[in-house]
Amino acid sequence: MKKIWFSLLFFITPLMSMADSCILPEKNPFMGTYQQQIAFGIGQGFDTGWILPPPVKPVPFYIGTFQYSQPTTFFRVPARRSINISETVGFHEKNGWEWQDYSIPMIYVTEDIALFRYKRLYAGLGAGAGLQAKQNDRIGSKLLFQFKATFGYNFDRRWAAELFIQHFSNANTADENNSYAFYGLGVTYNY
Repeated sequence: MKKIWFSLLFFITPLMSMADSCILPEKNPFMGTYQQQIAFGIGQGFDTGWILPPPVKPVPFYIGTFQYSQPTTFFRVPARRSINISETVGFHEKNGWEWQDYSIPMIYVTEDIALFRYKRLYAGLGAGAGLQAKQNDRIGSKLLFQFKATFGYNFDRRWAAELFIQHFSNANTADENNSYAFYGLGVTYNY
């Protein structure tokens, strides 16, 4: 967990100093001038860390997510606040884990901050907290913390596609904390 916090601080600090020069305050890179957003995403699971070590071992574990968001700011940096409903789905054994045992619904709230925008491209980092429907031997609590890096492309004012790297863990609040990690693709619609 210490590695994750160090990595986040290492990447966020220089980007936050650039934020005022890269982002127009009157326009939110995630949502433009719209006040609501829905998003759908799917992701492939990996059986390693999030940033250090990077996820490189794909496993038969997937995530599907529905997200509802509204624009906000985080210390004057454009952001979005979201409620997320996700379902993880696993199939058979790989790397010593029975992935079908981790097919679990989750609900969590998140805050994503915009790191930069360049024309139609944008990037952001997010964090959140929530619950999974049942405790398991991979993440030994129902409590979840989520970290996410997003890279997006605005097709027009309403539609965008986002690539994401997402990590779930219990932040060492229980004995077992092997985490879930996903690479994924999502689509957003602003209204």
